[in-house]
Amino acid sequence: MQATSAMMPGESPIEMPPQRFDGPPPPWTAPESGPGMVVSSDDMLARRIILVLMTGLLATAASSAVQESLLADGLSLWDGALLALFFPLFAWIAFGFMNAAIGFVLLMTGGHPGFVPTPRQSEPLEGRTAILMPVHNEDIAAVFERIAWMARAIAAGGVADRFDIFILSDSGEAAEASEVAAWQALAPTIDCALYYRRRTVNVGRKPGNVAEWIRRFGGGYRYMLMLDADSLMGGNTIIGMAQVLERRPAVALLQTVPAVINGVTFFQRWMQFASRLYGPISTAGLVWWSGSEATFWGHNALIRIEAFASSCGLPDLPGRAPFGGVIMSHDMVEAALLRRRGWRVHMLMTEETFEEYPPTLIDAAVRDRRWAQGNIQHLSLLGASGFHWVSRLQLLMGASAFITSPVWLLMIATSVVQALIGERNIVEAQTSLQVLAVTLLLLFGPKLLSVIWAFSNAERRAGFGGRRGIVRSVLIDVPFSMLSAPVIALTQTIDLVGILMGRKSGWAPQNRDAHELSLSDVMPRYRWHVGVGVALLLVTPFAPVTAAWLAPVTLGLLLSPFLTMLTASEKAGRWALSHGMFVEPGEHVSVLSRPSLPAPTAL
Repeated sequence: MQATSAMMPGESPIEMPPQRFDGPPPPWTAPESGPGMVVSSDDMLARRIILVLMTGLLATAASSAVQESLLADGLSLWDGALLALFFPLFAWIAFGFMNAAIGFVLLMTGGHPGFVPTPRQSEPLEGRTAILMPVHNEDIAAVFERIAWMARAIAAGGVADRFDIFILSDSGEAAEASEVAAWQALAPTIDCALYYRRRTVNVGRKPGNVAEWIRRFGGGYRYMLMLDADSLMGGNTIIGMAQVLERRPAVALLQTVPAVINGVTFFQRWMQFASRLYGPISTAGLVWWSGSEATFWGHNALIRIEAFASSCGLPDLPGRAPFGGVIMSHDMVEAALLRRRGWRVHMLMTEETFEEYPPTLIDAAVRDRRWAQGNIQHLSLLGASGFHWVSRLQLLMGASAFITSPVWLLMIATSVVQALIGERNIVEAQTSLQVLAVTLLLLFGPKLLSVIWAFSNAERRAGFGGRRGIVRSVLIDVPFSMLSAPVIALTQTIDLVGILMGRKSGWAPQNRDAHELSLSDVMPRYRWHVGVGVALLLVTPFAPVTAAWLAPVTLGLLLSPFLTMLTASEKAGRWALSHGMFVEPGEHVSVLSRPSLPAPTAL
């Protein structure tokens, strides 16, 4: 066992200069690629052209049909506004459908293996890897349980001397004693060296925490495994990824796709099931067209330190928030900076990589609030010097994930106004009924394709609870998704208004523990939602057809407090599981970060 009294090793500095986003782009510095993981540029360009053209074709055809219908009684200002809103929204859902459809075809025909174990090589590891786990006022017992499990899994692979683990704390002073005690208790019992330090000045939040470590200690390691406080990865996956980077010197970053685990509330189990059932086909499509321009999600990824240090020093952006100041959603920007210098960034659909999900709709919204501010900030970087066009697309897509919410609500409001003033609108025009049917197909088509994919394999089908279990789960998922969509959209819209008004998201620790919610807990959060639902309900006598089409939106907003309370319940989560709903493959994995951990060979 490793016995150490040193909280940190000796320093091994490395430079990490701040990058510029204007002026001439820096020269490419990445070495020539090693074997594998690289698709020819012509083939990758053809893939991307196919995806973009199919998306544009669907959006243009739908917009043309709506235009013909709306203009039958002449062009009005409201018609123009509706068409301007409709095209980007339809293109957004068309892109998602095409991405999922491509992934479905790949998985069904063997064009992509799906989630597979990371291959292990026989040759020993040469480079050393630092496993970094930044923490900020977390449940430290759970954090060290996960660290202990990963350390023992690595030791079981026979390469503990190649991996050092660092707990990089940004917690408050009150948490230091418990964190140090947990470190002192665990460090002597594992074979990997375990280090701990707490910053007293939290400059730059998580990216600043990591950058400070790189500048002081990064020179002593070839790779770093970036984790979040709720991350968990299998030993074979960690070791295999390090071997991949050793064999492929042009690859700077390997991003895995974590599976959601440890769901206990109804909301967590629902999200856990949805990510495991619906996620694979979308991920396979994403891998198919992103190639060596994949993105970075900030955790569960292995990174070449030399490349990261030379390419990813983040400056503060000029101006005031939300577009200026510290770069909040740093990960996607760092992926773009790596690619700008010629390094390859790849995504792996590999097993044994996990994370947890917020326990309630409210906790998910708090997390989304931080993401929204960071992703909106990316709009100011779309013109950054030297970025690959796919990197720019990914930055735009990240921002669009939040911008589309107010656009959807604006389109609904425009339809309501048109109905009240007696104009033909998108839900009352005869031709547009067909467009709406296609819209529903594109929205729910990926779910249907995922069910077909799950049914196609007996072992996979059994893992999700069999045919009956899958059907039951999807029949619960679809209406809950429809009811929660307007709730999430209005929450994101309110958040975006706050962001544009300069309200900061703060840096409160993320809640990861289940807690029951009362009506008094949720009503302050959802008073606007209920108010808008009441307003839509009052429209019914004056625009009955439009009100009927918008009934799911109205109902979701009116029920938002009760939907949040129900889905926050652990009892409801246990009820769903006991009735064969929201079952997922490898259900036993959900105990890995609990106090009683299995042996590392359990995965």
